[in-house]
Amino acid sequence: MTPISVLDLSPVPEGTDAGASLRNTLDLARHAERWGYRRYWLAEHHNMPGIASAATAVVIGHVAAGTSSIRVGAGGIMLPNHSPLMVAEAFGTLAALHPGRIDLGLGRAPGTDMLTARALRRNLSGDVDQFPRDVVELMSYFKPVEEGQRVQAVPGAGLDVPVWILGSSLYGAQLAAMLGLPYAFASHFAPADLEHAVAIYRERFEPSEQLDRPYVMLGLSVIAAETDEEARLLFTSQQQSFVNIRTGRPGKLPPPQPGYYESLEPMARAMLDQTLSCAVVGSPATVRRGVAEFARRTGADELMVTGHIFDHSARLRSYEILADAHRELSRAA
Repeated sequence: MTPISVLDLSPVPEGTDAGASLRNTLDLARHAERWGYRRYWLAEHHNMPGIASAATAVVIGHVAAGTSSIRVGAGGIMLPNHSPLMVAEAFGTLAALHPGRIDLGLGRAPGTDMLTARALRRNLSGDVDQFPRDVVELMSYFKPVEEGQRVQAVPGAGLDVPVWILGSSLYGAQLAAMLGLPYAFASHFAPADLEHAVAIYRERFEPSEQLDRPYVMLGLSVIAAETDEEARLLFTSQQQSFVNIRTGRPGKLPPPQPGYYESLEPMARAMLDQTLSCAVVGSPATVRRGVAEFARRTGADELMVTGHIFDHSARLRSYEILADAHRELSRAA
């Protein structure tokens, strides 16, 4: 059965703060490690009151220090916000502290609005070719230092830090294929180009030192509970959050709201149906069928699962149900 991993944005529910969310992140990571998840990734977002993982490398260090075997990484670092050398030093430091456990996923988007992007970078200068050049430069800092090399990442040089390309369009697929890197597609919130992007990546993949064949990880939202009805209620927190963001009202993660989807205007419903089409919501049996079907349909090499659930205990239970379903599917396979 396709391996499963966790994508965590450290959601901040209404009535709580970032500190509580980051403690919950570590708690979930420890459970995920025990339940057999392969990776635990954090994502970079800025100026988002409902997301506590802006300082992504810091949170990765927090999680890696509190676990012992699960791979921990970035899904991802938004490279236009940083210099390649600083990213190499940060993840080199993480790799030095936690050998063989750190992943580095790189994205081209800012992970925020343009005003905040300007505050992060001080300016928005650059061209369309800058991201590929920055990726290549960053990867060069992880190679052993060559004689006469005047700039090196310390820590970083010579360390094992696998680099991934993240994407929600065809651009990332083409770059990952050209560089021979593993590719993670954000189908959990941008599914429109899923099939086309994966096809392009697999068709154009060129083997590299890091990878000899294409490797695709796909995002999937999973909300699991004891019954379909309970899971659909929990899912309304994520639905509210997406609508709030799309209408310019980002905030903390709202509590579940009975009848929320039914109360929306047709245009808002259509937006949710499209944006969250790669979601499995329901009881253990529903989740087992839905995850198996998604893995079969896409041929994913790995699934990166996310789920924004208001109550932390319900969130833990959701990931536990998924882990149980995954074990059952693995035994059947």
